[in-house]
Amino acid sequence: MQTEQKMEAERQKLLRAARRVVIKVGTAIVTGADGKFCVEAVEPIARSIIELIEGGRQVVLVSSGAVGLGRGWLGLHPSRLDDLVTRQACAAVGQSLLMDAYKSLFAAGGIKVAQVLLTEDDFRNWGRYSNLRHTIEKLLGFGVLPIVNENDTVSTAELESPSTGATGSRAAAFSDNDGLAALVMSGLEADALVLLTNVDGLIREQTPGRADSSADGALSEVIPLIHEITPELKALARGRSAGGRGGMSTKLDAAEIAMNCGSITVIANGQAPNVLGRIFAGEAIGTAFLPSKRVRGKRRWIAYAADVRGRVVVDAGAHRAITRGKASLLASGIVRIESHFAPMDVVSIVDSGGREFARGIANFASDEAERFSAKKAARGAAGGSASAPVLVTRDNIVLLEKA
Repeated sequence: MQTEQKMEAERQKLLRAARRVVIKVGTAIVTGADGKFCVEAVEPIARSIIELIEGGRQVVLVSSGAVGLGRGWLGLHPSRLDDLVTRQACAAVGQSLLMDAYKSLFAAGGIKVAQVLLTEDDFRNWGRYSNLRHTIEKLLGFGVLPIVNENDTVSTAELESPSTGATGSRAAAFSDNDGLAALVMSGLEADALVLLTNVDGLIREQTPGRADSSADGALSEVIPLIHEITPELKALARGRSAGGRGGMSTKLDAAEIAMNCGSITVIANGQAPNVLGRIFAGEAIGTAFLPSKRVRGKRRWIAYAADVRGRVVVDAGAHRAITRGKASLLASGIVRIESHFAPMDVVSIVDSGGREFARGIANFASDEAERFSAKKAARGAAGGSASAPVLVTRDNIVLLEKA
């Protein structure tokens, strides 16, 4: 009980104190069944955002809905969205409709808005990532509300189905606006991430038969506080939302990024009365995810925003040296290269069992690393070597698991 009380006190403290926040609204809120902008649902949220800004908070809005608005404007049947190019065309039409609607809503409160369209390249390159942060910070300094969406007209990462390749889950992280909101939160080092959807939070089905159970006999309750995302929680979150590309699973992934970056996340029903005001007043609404650690700056980019280009399998000695000895990764510790990379690419570092435990920036290309490994095998060498080149310098390594 004492632990729960402390967690609740921390939730209230973090949300009341949050000065820079990222708020994401989903398609189910933004777009009505008729394919038009749902003013009735979005206007209360806009009023709350205006109040947050007037209260001294900096807000970045990540909004879905462009594809749905474009489809409605063009009069297309929902089945037409099965085609990728059609979805891109709908996004091109709908994005201007989305911004026009937001411009009108926020102008009523004297707030100017700016459109920020992003692609995965803005996160995989450190220079572009830094420029993005500086631009959004300048907009916030001007008192402008940045409204962020993926540039679906030229980027397909969000429009295509999420996939996980050999190097991890970067495609999945950018495959919906939940992941995009988390990456924006990470880049800006925001204090809080709020994901507004059409459900009350992460829901657990309870024992059937009670009077307040659902139609199928299962009792539902919102999990109010989470301090660790477990496999059991991920199992609860499976499935996609109606009308959108994400679902509770993608929101859990976004919350996990925020937790690891030291920020609090809240998943809540965007149609609840004054939902944002209540959240930042500290009221217990939705599901809150408490931060677990804090990674900053370039190390945060390596862990969560950069596109992983290579996969390096290391031996047990290198694994111990990196996780326990805080060492760099020497080329002598490499067992094999499973996917190729260039100098300055972010690589996935995995153990002999194929489990990724770290990421880092490569000092040289994979072909050079392979040449050194071949020479080592020919000599019958074992373990590290003082003459072995450093593939990844310690300052450019981020651990993804505890030692």
